[in-house]
Amino acid sequence: MKVLITGAAGFIGSALSLRLLARGDEVIGVDNLNDYYDVNLKKARLARTLDHASFTDVRVSLEDRTAMEAVFTQHQPQRVVNLAAQAGVRYSITNPHAYVDSNLVGFINILEGCRHNGVEHLVYASSSSVYGANTKMPFSVHDNVDHPVSLYAASKKANELMAHTYSHLYKLPTTGLRFFTVYGPWGRPDMALFMFTKNILAGKPIDVFNYGNHKRDFTYIDDIVEGVIRVLDNVATPNAQWSGAEPDSATSYAPYRLYNIGNHNPVELLYFIEVLENCLGKKAQKNMLPLQNGDVPATYADVDDLIRDVGFKPDTAIETGIARFVEWYRAYYKV
Repeated sequence: MKVLITGAAGFIGSALSLRLLARGDEVIGVDNLNDYYDVNLKKARLARTLDHASFTDVRVSLEDRTAMEAVFTQHQPQRVVNLAAQAGVRYSITNPHAYVDSNLVGFINILEGCRHNGVEHLVYASSSSVYGANTKMPFSVHDNVDHPVSLYAASKKANELMAHTYSHLYKLPTTGLRFFTVYGPWGRPDMALFMFTKNILAGKPIDVFNYGNHKRDFTYIDDIVEGVIRVLDNVATPNAQWSGAEPDSATSYAPYRLYNIGNHNPVELLYFIEVLENCLGKKAQKNMLPLQNGDVPATYADVDDLIRDVGFKPDTAIETGIARFVEWYRAYYKV
């Protein structure tokens, strides 16, 4: 297939590009290499795909409407995976406009590109953040998610609503993936594992929010990529049993689906740190802090729909995933 991937220099986008190229697909990789975090890391990720003859590197921003129209017109992708977004819950508290530009304006440009160019399936990144103030565990795609606690979460919920509109109006098959705390080699420097590793090795204290009582459904990068590929290959279809009298938020009368991709195994932050300390062979100095604005105390994915529809359940153990990250980190940064 010819697949357009936005955020191709990103953590998930780069890993996904490599997997699709390895199986013989053609990849159009879109990224603007913004400086939200270390651009050199993005370039290093991108370097892994640039030597593939079937990879096309496109440097544009999603919010550039004219440029995105040209990308779709020129390359005519069969399927699209939208992973580019302004990420980060805490950053959205201080930089709200960045989320409107990338996650809302950018996403409408993706939807329009798909609509006008006969795209067979749009798969896009949502987030476990959409569960917001929900406390019923595990989080199910069939639950109401109308109480976000950050603008980032609200922008991802908006993406799901926008996608449904296009599935309804234009019969565009769309699938939203609610990712749960993705980690692993080549990860994002603004994520806890990266920051903890950097500070522990440098002998600096780490900020432990919610006094370490956070629980996160940490999901290893290879599991995320496997889930994305299986969903991409399984084009969204209407749910014949869907009823407006008792609406199911995860499906529709239109070709629209939502899935959680999580490890289905919440891990307490203090245990996460303990595993990291063991892998590094060094203890952390902990700066214990209260829950931050925009954060939720726990995440826990119900993945029954993913298992039923595409036959996949993420299962990489946290001990295995952290060990692989530390091995990569030491090699990449030569520490």
